[in-house]
Amino acid sequence: MGDLFDDWEKFRPAGRPTKSKEKADEADRQIVQSQKDIRYLVREYPAEVVVMKYLKGLEEDENELFVPDYQRDLIWPDRNQMRFIESLLMGMPIPYLFVADVNDDDPTMSGRLEIVDGVQRVRTLAEFLTNKLVLSGLEKLDALNGFSFDDLPLPRQRRVRRTTLRVVELSETVTEDVRRDLFDRINTGSVKLATVEIRRGIEKGPFLEFVTELAKDPLLRKLAPVPEGLRKRFEYEELVTRFFAFLNRYEKFGFGPEGKVVADFLLRYVKDTNVELQGGGRDALLKQMRDEWDRMLRFVEAHFPDGFQKTKGGGRKVPRVRFEALSVGVGLALREREDLNVGAIPEWLAGNEFKRLTTSDASNNRANLKGRLEFVRDELLRP
Repeated sequence: MGDLFDDWEKFRPAGRPTKSKEKADEADRQIVQSQKDIRYLVREYPAEVVVMKYLKGLEEDENELFVPDYQRDLIWPDRNQMRFIESLLMGMPIPYLFVADVNDDDPTMSGRLEIVDGVQRVRTLAEFLTNKLVLSGLEKLDALNGFSFDDLPLPRQRRVRRTTLRVVELSETVTEDVRRDLFDRINTGSVKLATVEIRRGIEKGPFLEFVTELAKDPLLRKLAPVPEGLRKRFEYEELVTRFFAFLNRYEKFGFGPEGKVVADFLLRYVKDTNVELQGGGRDALLKQMRDEWDRMLRFVEAHFPDGFQKTKGGGRKVPRVRFEALSVGVGLALREREDLNVGAIPEWLAGNEFKRLTTSDASNNRANLKGRLEFVRDELLRP
């Protein structure tokens, strides 16, 4: 091992002063003490045992495995529940459950297991095994849509019941403050993937390649500057995707199976467009999309001096809602009149109505989405 670290110093920043021995020792003592505060065991339980520990005594609040008060209002939407059960049935690894052995003066509490992380998984599994959850919206296992647990063949039911769940059990010496701190760190300590990053991970295909290419458009970057951090997280790819999805389908937003969830609406559009591009007429469709994109950007450059920004050089982030309104509104207007020309800077850009439509708290409300896109379109087409 010695050879591995022979050149270690060359990787350290030059000229950085080191801490004194006293400060280093104090920091190390703090680490050791914090480790003493967190002791745990890793256990494995069949799914049916976990569910029974949760359900038995639930109504009386005497169940061995219980949900603490600071988590009781957290409920997964249906889509998350279905994806979890589908993952379980497919044999995918299930994240660890974190529980804590409660040490309390009250004998009715002491020895019970508080769920620190995994409440939604436990609740969903309990709903499924007790036949209260009917599967729907499954994509990989779509033959199971409409099934409840009892509809599965008996051998499959047995296998699900004995599926092993791994549980990290914090010892009875861990205080409530430490448990709550752990809950906070588990749920906020990592950087959540943006929806565009998720789409890039699960929906590779010709449309994604096309979007990636357009996202590099110098004119887009000039008209819609965004911070470096957002560029690295594919903000330009997100703007391009929103332009085409709303240009082609805004009237269907809120009516499909994805409901009014913009992320799901965009994912469905990406999936469908990938399929369409993999069929015949790919080159013609890509040319049509590219032409509409180019016309829209050139129009914005010619008629909106500040591009998609509120003010030239103001801020370094173009709000998505403003980009959608202007880009899609222009695109819709150009579809009706290719020789569109509005002359001077449109007064409505600084008007109260446009401001209201692009700053509302309910910006993804269907009426607001439709309203702002059609407002821009109609103002541009006004004689």
